[in-house]
Amino acid sequence: MKNVILENENIPVLPEPLPNEHWELIIRPKARLLDLQLSEVWRYRDLLWLLVRRDFIAQYRQTILGLLWHVIQPIFTTLIFLLVFGRIANIPTDGIEPALLFYMSGITVWNYFQACITFTASTFVTNAAIFGKVYFPRLIVPLSIVISNMVRFGIQFGLLLVFMIWFAFKGHPIHISFYWLLIPVLVVLMAGLGLGIGIIVSSMTTKYRDMAVLLTFAIQLAMYATPIAYPLSFLKNKSYRWLIDINPLTSVVEAFRFALFGKGSIDPAALLYSTGVTVACVAIGVLMFNKVEKSFMDTV
Repeated sequence: MKNVILENENIPVLPEPLPNEHWELIIRPKARLLDLQLSEVWRYRDLLWLLVRRDFIAQYRQTILGLLWHVIQPIFTTLIFLLVFGRIANIPTDGIEPALLFYMSGITVWNYFQACITFTASTFVTNAAIFGKVYFPRLIVPLSIVISNMVRFGIQFGLLLVFMIWFAFKGHPIHISFYWLLIPVLVVLMAGLGLGIGIIVSSMTTKYRDMAVLLTFAIQLAMYATPIAYPLSFLKNKSYRWLIDINPLTSVVEAFRFALFGKGSIDPAALLYSTGVTVACVAIGVLMFNKVEKSFMDTV
């Protein structure tokens, strides 16, 4: 068992260990805002993977269909989008045929991004009991949420590939190019953006519970401000297109579809903008998370 010494800035420092004693772990209070101690996250990587497994299993424990929900949900949502936006509103799909692939690709991206934000935003409130009893780097929890949801994304992306192969036998060839190598980069961008926004909201939720309600409302609106049910080209010459352009997820969705189907467009400048916003959100989120974790037990 490890020898652990806990130092507190409000009590005298304990004397040095005796010659035959050796402290393997010293827990000190964080004195500076930039004292992130990111190296500890790597040291606790085993716990990270344990939490990833826990998060993934706990979502569907005591459910009848289990992992099938990862398949059922995108299929039914895609059919609703196909009916409402494709048949009733008659919105074009930027040359991507069948239209079902257009909607399913957007839903696959959105489901992952939404899950990252939603589950990460409740980090402090949901895990208050654990945080108050056991020491470990708190940043591991939101990281585990983002990684565990990658499994869900992988299942839904695999479902999308199955439909692409099915339609290939029906006369719609699969477009394969080196742009497919861009897909992992886009997934990392989505993960980073979801993580950054999620931990910012989670840090604010410790004092302002209204943020949880506001987040639910904002996510519903954000889907319509992202080209999920329509292509970006559909908004050409629209006066409100700038609202869609400033959405950092817009270029990611467009690039994802372009990489898969070779239709639509990919804007390097827009992707660079999305990358900058993602880095800024993660940096701000980690700083806020680091500050709040010192005293959140007094407010949660």
